[in-house]
Amino acid sequence: MIRLAGERVALRPLVFEDVPLLTAIAEAPEVAEWWGDLDEGFPFTDEPDTVRLTITHDATVIGLIQYGEENEPDYRFAGIDIFLDPKVRGQGSGPDALRTLVQYLARELGHHRITVDPAVDNAAAIRSYEKVGFEPVGVLRSAWRDRQGRWRDLLLMDLIVEEALPPSV
Repeated sequence: MIRLAGERVALRPLVFEDVPLLTAIAEAPEVAEWWGDLDEGFPFTDEPDTVRLTITHDATVIGLIQYGEENEPDYRFAGIDIFLDPKVRGQGSGPDALRTLVQYLARELGHHRITVDPAVDNAAAIRSYEKVGFEPVGVLRSAWRDRQGRWRDLLLMDLIVEEALPPSV
């Protein structure tokens, strides 16, 4: 069971009591704009190949972070996605949650590269990712259909662990 502590936040497994809070956060207009409508089964069964963790601050649920893995040895990497309660944005919780998960993926699961793909116009997410060490790689054109049915571009970003994280002590 994954339980991770950052400087500001903790990441822990989802529990059924989290569902109403996470649903409310995901349906907030500032989050839904980028995450879209929730699929049936959210947050437990809608993406079976994804590991999801609840983000808490002082035991209060403030968001969700998830990762998926490509385990083919010649292409191995992990991809991350995150959403936070709009009420806690700008307080450092996002970068802390990202950094905490990146360290786990690198040190415990052996990933050397982590990717994210925010919408090109999601400036807040891009800034948060850059604070952790993610760098733009390129644009995935017309890669995501938004809630209005429009195809939108995504910014592919990655983090190479040996370049971004201090060596383990």
